Amino acid sequence: MSDETTVASEEEQEAPAAAPVDQAPEPVATPTKADEQPDLTPEELIAALEASFRDFKDGDIVEGEVVKIDRDEVLLDIGYKSEGVIPSKELSIRHDVDPNQVVKVGDRIEALVLQKEDKEGRLILSKKRAQYERAWGRIEEVMHSGQTITGPVIEVVKGGLILDIGLRGFLPASLVDLRRVRDLQPFVGQELEAKIIELDRNRNNVVLSRRAFLEESQSEGRKTFLQSLQKGERRKGTVSSIVNFGAFVDLGGVDGLVHVSELSWKHVDHPQEVVSVGQEVEVEVLDVDLDRERVSLSLKATQEDPWKEFERTSQAGSVITGTVTKLVPFGAFVRVAQGIEGLVHISEISHEHVDSPESVLQVGQEVQVKVIDVDVSRRRVSLSMRQVAAAPPKPKEIEVEKEEPEREAGPEMSTAIEVPQAILDAVAEAESTTPRTVG
Repeated sequence: MSDETTVASEEEQEAPAAAPVDQAPEPVATPTKADEQPDLTPEELIAALEASFRDFKDGDIVEGEVVKIDRDEVLLDIGYKSEGVIPSKELSIRHDVDPNQVVKVGDRIEALVLQKEDKEGRLILSKKRAQYERAWGRIEEVMHSGQTITGPVIEVVKGGLILDIGLRGFLPASLVDLRRVRDLQPFVGQELEAKIIELDRNRNNVVLSRRAFLEESQSEGRKTFLQSLQKGERRKGTVSSIVNFGAFVDLGGVDGLVHVSELSWKHVDHPQEVVSVGQEVEVEVLDVDLDRERVSLSLKATQEDPWKEFERTSQAGSVITGTVTKLVPFGAFVRVAQGIEGLVHISEISHEHVDSPESVLQVGQEVQVKVIDVDVSRRRVSLSMRQVAAAPPKPKEIEVEKEEPEREAGPEMSTAIEVPQAILDAVAEAESTTPRTVG
């Protein structure tokens, strides 16, 4: 085979195959009247464009992409003829928030349609209300199932905290912890877990309780601890809070109440007179209620009864110094020891007659008193000031001769006594027969 033949063969392989002579070319399709698109008027074109947009109404939740962020608003592209506008106040449940801290350009978010077209023809949306609608369903499910919900603390308000749980959840101050917390500011920014205890969609009200969650978490431990407590035993603890009716003492995870009457043997107007928050104290267990998980404690039970001490040191007949604390119509109360007051009856104030204690004594005056009787069981002391002071000397009596009243003149009375003659004769005879003695 020659070289020309070889080259030709290669050219034939590279060249495209020629169409057969007898094959007719395919006819080119020409548009028919049915396939032709009629020209649209401007009005028809607008209508066609609007028909291609998604359909929604006020209250619907739509999804879109953030395309612009300004200080006062955010633009959201939801595939509508114009971008939707989210005012800054509709971005978050937090107040005075910077839009750049909530969303970024390119974020895809949900928003609720507030107004399809306002006076300026704008589509007004709300991100926080979309979250609100989504959150309600989740919150209702959480509450019915008894589960907990978690959210950051975003604000301190009067009476408690506000948590962001998709909407504003209120956590009362009394339910923040196992014991009442006075300073709530440190909780801002913290993630807290709580239980939902109240839900009212009509009033947009969600009430939370972190204490319920903590109590449930510690329930088993609390029961074990409470069962270990015995009446009459003494425990050390720390004063956790003070209220008008007493003080709560933390015994190590469980708070017990020391009623104001159990704080001291003396009268206490307010618990702050005796204890302060954070103070370490030793208390005695008075009672344990396992069903209600309550512990009653006593601080004064760990101290000596001042009445027994007084009975030991001041027996009947002792003379002691006291201070008048109160004046009453029937006498005066005198403090003779810390937490002990005795009564000086009005009849025991002075040797002289006393119309009212105020005429002789005044509150705050120091007096000397004698202990008449001590009744520890009845918590009573009888005192006397009269028996301490010496009785005043009796004034001398001056005898005054009484003049006899003049008697009216009457008939004269004879003082002569008639003696019978027989007696006279007998006397004379006796004298004559008696021998005379010669001197």
